[in-house]
Amino acid sequence: MTRLEDLYKSKVVPELTNEFGYKNPMAVPRIKKVVVSMGVGRASVDKKFLELARKDLTMITGQLPVVCKAKKSVSNFKVREGMGTGLKVTVRGVRMYEFMDRLINLAIPRIRDFRGLNRESFDGRGNYSMGLGEQSVFPEINVAKVEFQQGMNITFETTAQTDNEARRLLQLFGMPFKELQE
Repeated sequence: MTRLEDLYKSKVVPELTNEFGYKNPMAVPRIKKVVVSMGVGRASVDKKFLELARKDLTMITGQLPVVCKAKKSVSNFKVREGMGTGLKVTVRGVRMYEFMDRLINLAIPRIRDFRGLNRESFDGRGNYSMGLGEQSVFPEINVAKVEFQQGMNITFETTAQTDNEARRLLQLFGMPFKELQE
C-alpha cells in the first residue's frame, strides 16, 4: 500500500465523514484517476519533439502515453489530419497514488515563484485541473538532458458531488491551494 493510499484510509475518510456527515465510508469521495496530457505543437515541425516528450511523460508517470492525433488539417498551423499533436496518460490505482505523492511532495515545491494552486480550477462536478509550465520540476527528469521545455496539464477526476468536497479531499492529500483573500 502506498503512502497516500494509507493516508486516505487513516486520515482522509474519517475527516471527510465528520465534516460532510457521510453515513457510509464508501460514500466518501475518492480520486478515480489522474490524466496527464501534453500538447506537442512543435511535432508538426519535427517528429523528434513528440518522441522526446513521450520519453519524458513515460518517465514521469511510469506508463507509456497514448499519441493524440489531429482530427482536421489546419494549414495555418502546418498540421495535417492524423498527425501526432499531443500525448496523454491515464493513471489509476497504485501508480496514481505514487504519481500524486511525487507531484505534491517533490514537483510542486520545485516550481519557481510558487504561491499556491488556483482554488477555482474545479469544473463544477468535483474534478480539478492544473497546469505545469515545464516538465523539469519532476525529479525523474534530468535537467541537463532536457532539449526543450514542455508544459503539461494534470486533471484529477474524483467521485465528489461538489467542488467543496473535492477541494477538501485534495487539501487533505496535501495539495497546496492559495489562501482565500478577503
